[in-house]
Amino acid sequence: MRPLPAPLSTARPFVPAQRSPVGVTAPELRRAACQVLLRNWTGASTVPSRSLYPHQWSWDSAFVAIGLRHLSAPRAQRELETLLAAQWGDGRVPHIVFNPSVPLGAYFPSPDFWRSSAAGAGAGAPEHIETSGIVQPPVHALAAWLVHRADPATSRRRGFLRRLYPRLAAWHRYLTEHRDLGGHGLVSVVHPWEPGMDNSPAWDGPLSRVEPADPCSFRRCDLDHGSAADRPTDLDYGRYVRLAADYRDHGYRDADAPHPFAVEDPGVNALLIASEHALAEIAAEVGAEPGGDPGGHRRRAARLTAALVSRLWDEETGLFLCRDVRAGEPIRERSAAGLVPLVVPGLPREVVRTLLGTIGGEHFGLGDTVRLVPSYDLKGHAFDSCRYWRGPAWFNVNWLVERGLRQYGHTTRADSLRASVLASAAASGFAEYVDPHTGAGRGAREFSWTAALALDLLSRSADRSADRAAVRTGMRVGALVRDGAAG
Repeated sequence: MRPLPAPLSTARPFVPAQRSPVGVTAPELRRAACQVLLRNWTGASTVPSRSLYPHQWSWDSAFVAIGLRHLSAPRAQRELETLLAAQWGDGRVPHIVFNPSVPLGAYFPSPDFWRSSAAGAGAGAPEHIETSGIVQPPVHALAAWLVHRADPATSRRRGFLRRLYPRLAAWHRYLTEHRDLGGHGLVSVVHPWEPGMDNSPAWDGPLSRVEPADPCSFRRCDLDHGSAADRPTDLDYGRYVRLAADYRDHGYRDADAPHPFAVEDPGVNALLIASEHALAEIAAEVGAEPGGDPGGHRRRAARLTAALVSRLWDEETGLFLCRDVRAGEPIRERSAAGLVPLVVPGLPREVVRTLLGTIGGEHFGLGDTVRLVPSYDLKGHAFDSCRYWRGPAWFNVNWLVERGLRQYGHTTRADSLRASVLASAAASGFAEYVDPHTGAGRGAREFSWTAALALDLLSRSADRSADRAAVRTGMRVGALVRDGAAG
C-alpha cells in the first residue's frame, strides 16, 4: 500500500477549542481531517469514532472511502474491500462488521446479540466474521466508482472494480429482490437503524406498533459516551432491540420474518438509484467481465426512479415522504430523507424546482435561518435541535444535498452550502452532527465521515481563497458558540 504523506502523521493535532479562531487555513483543515482519518484507521478499515462506534459501519465506510481516495487510493479501496468481505451469501451488506479485538461490553448490540454466524447461517452469513443482520443505505457502488476515478491506473492494476463488481451487483439484487415488501418496486427498510437516520420522527408511527423489549434484557452503551438528551429514548431503544431480536430469531430470512416495521424510505431508494448509475459505469469499465451489463443497471435505475416519483413524491409537502408499508399510507413527517433524492439524475423538472423551494423554505431554512440542512422539519412538532436525527444537521446529508444542487446546475447554492459544511466542520472539531441554528457540535468529535467529506469538498475546490474564508468564518462561529456556552 502506498504510504500516506509523512506530514499528515506528524502534524500538531488540531483542537479547535485551543486554537485561535482567526487564520486557520484550508491546508490546516485538510491536515486536521487527515489526522482524524489516521487516528480512526484500524489497519483494515476506519471506525466512525474511537469512543462510541468502535467497529466498522457500512455507509460510514462508503463516505470514508470517498474522502480517503484523496490521500491514498489503495487505502480507500481497502476500506470498501474489508466491508464487502463480510457480505452475506444472499447479497446483503451488514450494517456493522465487528472487530473481534473490541470487548463485547464496549458496544451494544454486540456480536453475542446478533449471533450472525449461527442465526444467519441460512441466509449465508460468513462463518468466521461476526456482523449485524440488518443493512444500511447502498451508497457503496457510488463510493467505489469515485475511488476508482481518483486513481484509475492503481485501481486497474489491483483489479479493484473487477473484484467488487459482482459483490456490488449481488448487494443491489438482494435489495430489489428480497426487500420489495410493498410490491411496487421500491426497497423497504425493516429497522430504524437501516436508513441511517435512526431516531427520525418519521419512524414514530410505525414504531408505536412494536412492543419494546424488557429494559432489563439489555444495557445501553451509548449513554456512556453521550448525554441522554441527545440520544434516543429508552422506550424507542427497547423497540429497536425487539425488532432486531425478532429478525434474528427468524434467521434473518426476509421471507419468514413478519417485519412489523416496514417503510419505503426515499433516501435509501435514492442512494440505490445513484449507485445503480455508478454500477452502470463500473460494468462498462470491467467490460468483458461476466455479468457486466451497463444497460441493465440503467434500466433498473430508470424503473426505480419512476417508482420513487410515483410512490413517494408528495406535491403538497414539496418533498418525498416515507411510506408505511404495513399501514399502506405515507408518513407525513418532513424528514431530510425526502431531500436526498436530489442526487438522483433525471428527476422531473417540476420535482426538482419544488425540492429547491422546500430546501430554502420555512421547514428546512437553508440560506435563511440555518446554514446547514437540518435532519427534520424546523417547524415540526418533534423538532429537537440536539436529539439524534430529530433536528440536528448531519454532514453526510449536507454533502449529498450539495452534490444534488451541483448536479442540477445550482452552482451558487452548492458553493454556499459547501462553504458552510467546511466552516461547520472546522468550528465543531469534526463533530458527528451540529445544532442547525448555532452550529454547536453534538455527539462524537473527530467523526470519520465528517473529516472525510470535508476533505472531499476541500479537494474538489479550485478556489483556495474561498476555502480560507469559509474556514475562518467557521472558526469565528465556533468561538462564539463556545464562549456563549461557557458564559
